[in-house]
Amino acid sequence: MAYVIGVDVGGTFTDAVLDDDAGTVLAAKSPSTPPDYSRGVLDVLGLLAEQLGKSLPEMLAETHHIAHGTTSSLNALVMGNVPPVGFLTTKGHRDSIFIMNVEGRYLGRSPHELQNVLGQAKDHTLLPKRHALEVTERMDRDGNVVVRLDEDEARAAIRALLDDGVRAIAVSLLWSFRNPAHEHRLRELVAEADPDVFVALSSEVSPRIREFARNATTIMSTQIGPGLRDYLTTLEDTLRENRLSGPLLVMQSNGGAVAAKEAPATAISTVGSVLTGGVVGSVALGRQLGHRNIISTDVGGTTFLAGLVVDGEPVRDTTTVINHHPINVPTLRVDAIGSGGGAIAWLDAGGNLRIGPRSAQAVPGPACYGNGGTEPTNTDANLVLGILPERGLLGGRKPLSLELARQAIETQIAKPLGLSVEEAAAAIYTVQNAQTGDLLRKTVVEAGHDPRGFVLYAFGGAGPAHCAGYAAEVGVGEVVVPLGPVASAFSAYGLASSDIALAAELSDPTTVPFDPARAEQNFAVLEKQVREGLDRQGVKFDTVELHREIDMRYTMQLAEVTAPVVSGPLDAAAIEEAATAFEERYAALYGKDAGFREAGIQAITFRVRGIGILPFSPELPTIPAADSPDPAEARAGHRPVCLDAAAGYADTPVYDYRKLRAGHELAGPAIVEVPTTTVVVPGGTTGTVDSLGNLIIRRTSARSAS
Repeated sequence: MAYVIGVDVGGTFTDAVLDDDAGTVLAAKSPSTPPDYSRGVLDVLGLLAEQLGKSLPEMLAETHHIAHGTTSSLNALVMGNVPPVGFLTTKGHRDSIFIMNVEGRYLGRSPHELQNVLGQAKDHTLLPKRHALEVTERMDRDGNVVVRLDEDEARAAIRALLDDGVRAIAVSLLWSFRNPAHEHRLRELVAEADPDVFVALSSEVSPRIREFARNATTIMSTQIGPGLRDYLTTLEDTLRENRLSGPLLVMQSNGGAVAAKEAPATAISTVGSVLTGGVVGSVALGRQLGHRNIISTDVGGTTFLAGLVVDGEPVRDTTTVINHHPINVPTLRVDAIGSGGGAIAWLDAGGNLRIGPRSAQAVPGPACYGNGGTEPTNTDANLVLGILPERGLLGGRKPLSLELARQAIETQIAKPLGLSVEEAAAAIYTVQNAQTGDLLRKTVVEAGHDPRGFVLYAFGGAGPAHCAGYAAEVGVGEVVVPLGPVASAFSAYGLASSDIALAAELSDPTTVPFDPARAEQNFAVLEKQVREGLDRQGVKFDTVELHREIDMRYTMQLAEVTAPVVSGPLDAAAIEEAATAFEERYAALYGKDAGFREAGIQAITFRVRGIGILPFSPELPTIPAADSPDPAEARAGHRPVCLDAAAGYADTPVYDYRKLRAGHELAGPAIVEVPTTTVVVPGGTTGTVDSLGNLIIRRTSARSAS
């Protein structure tokens, strides 16, 4: 027997999914354990072992690999909880990261913030100026040495940083992506001064043109690299002590995993690891269900995440933004807001009800947890509305206090607004659905797609309670709630479904048409890097896929659009084909006739994505079929539930998911209780259990779209 395990470490809960080569799929959920998240990982693995009837060492001894996703790196950057790092750059270019290329005033800001011109500021300085030092050296745009590296000056700069307590140094020199020799030498000089200092080079982390983005990416990678290294080393050592036989893999922003020992060198690539797990899981489940256009939504304890699958492939991007800094990381495009189950409800200065982005997190958690939290959250509102059972979460293992939930909502929301506790809870529920619906419009409509042509997948601990509401906000007619064995651990299912994925890229700006031999040479270098990287993963692959790409733009524009390039020998026709693909994608993004071929097309960055296909990935097993559509045998009782603020509380049937069978049909309003989540089936909709145990919610009347 061989197991594959996916572990999703969230801010509130740690989820795990196990699949074996016989088709068994198991899931477990346990509270996260900040600041030492590795304890939560061992806790949830222990729960999986219990389900197998084995000890933890027995299970790990038969494990092919563990795919691990964590929010710790992203959280550290967002909250600024990072150690001091040093920065070495070419003389005369230190202030690039402080000037921020003007981008710091608009990147990652909402339309409301952009309109407030006088209130704009370049926030979130990455490091103090005393930690940003210059060295004398210079390469030209073709990679030729113009000024040799002054090693004595470099040694003095390194010593100044170390004497100031710096234990990690980022190196980003001008034009180093064309010739990294001086960066390599600086790493050697740091090792001579202190071999234990962590060093990241821009030529390895982000070998792309554009100085500010490359500098910011390298600095942020250096900020989280040592912490990620220490965490993964400790976790892997502990797993080895418990007889883990296969490798520990870490999920990356690009939707694929990488060996834990490789991850810290390019730590920035892991910042979206948990965010992308759900999208990867949606692709895998979509293959089983025959869905090619999917809106993937995940409502966890802290965040609401939304991604897209179009024509069977996740939508990708080449950059992301963190704290108003551009980050050069190939990623699956996932939009996020702080609107999870633990998002705190509050009143702004104008007395308007707001939800998030602050979260109660795992500790102290929502007020109803009884762990000292006093601020009202989405979870507290759902408990007051009767959506959540008073006996608690996780099948009763996580008790909830209705009294504490009511008290928090009453003192901080209901009384100030002149509402009853029930009315305030209903308002929280409504605002939550509205603002998550707003994000979906941004994700889908602003990308040029019609939501009516998509199926919405809803998962996460709080997703099934809200999905029908936010789906109706954007006009989606069908919602799939993945239940079965994965339930609210769907992101962990995505991690277990992932393959190894590596990317190599280099910027070599040129104008189309150009000599095909130039592209072939670039791709040969990149493919060699990717194949060598795959060989280092310590995993045997079924197959290896290599995908070529070029980031192109119209001349004089700043942003690029990625175009695919055919494999094999390249000729002039292949280059023109890539340019045509660029124009088609540009038109799809910005509208027909938005392009201007007469301006010329430039090829900027060449990229190769390598995917190592792992031997097997989980598929959800089928469940027994019902004798009739009537789900009476699964009915667990009734309770007063408020799903419609105008109608108030209604006696609502509650179903035990464990007794539902394929083909059962539920007429809304109804509640479906799963050990790890709760599903709301509103009035005007039906819920049908499919052959894999998923609950399919469809609108049956105009009321449900209200």
